[in-house]
Amino acid sequence: MKTITIALFVSFLGIGPTSEPSLINNQSTIHVQPTKNKMEQQTEQTVRNFLTAVQTGDHPTAIGLVHPNVVWNQPGDNRFSGQKKTRDEVVQMIGGMTMVSAKSLRLSNFDRLSVNGERAACVVHWQAVQEAGGRLDVDNIDVYTVKNGQITEATIYSADIKQENDFWGK
Repeated sequence: MKTITIALFVSFLGIGPTSEPSLINNQSTIHVQPTKNKMEQQTEQTVRNFLTAVQTGDHPTAIGLVHPNVVWNQPGDNRFSGQKKTRDEVVQMIGGMTMVSAKSLRLSNFDRLSVNGERAACVVHWQAVQEAGGRLDVDNIDVYTVKNGQITEATIYSADIKQENDFWGK
């Protein structure tokens, strides 16, 4: 009880991290929301800017946020799967995806962006339609590594790899 009282006093004075008292199982608990350090702030902002640029079609900004020697791990067993080792290879992959999807590929949403040091993970939702009628409507979890304001590594996890493989083909 003494610890809780001191923590609440410090919180009310504004000296410590922000906390909110709440009752859970009739016990008083404090939820402390840690602040992000400078590296985590940069990681979050870089990934948020990258995904916003992709979503809005701002290709120069998106490309500029990817390091020239990025390592990009694309899942599945399709024509775009595998590891890309440069920004140019990633741009070529995205260009191919754009053509296969009859220029309909779009990042419709991203959320739940979580940061740990220089890594960030988020849920992204992709949609596309092929001229022949094939449809892509899939969530992915993307994990990015950011150094000096650029994405140096990306690993993509698909929630429905069969759908992606069928859509992208061999």
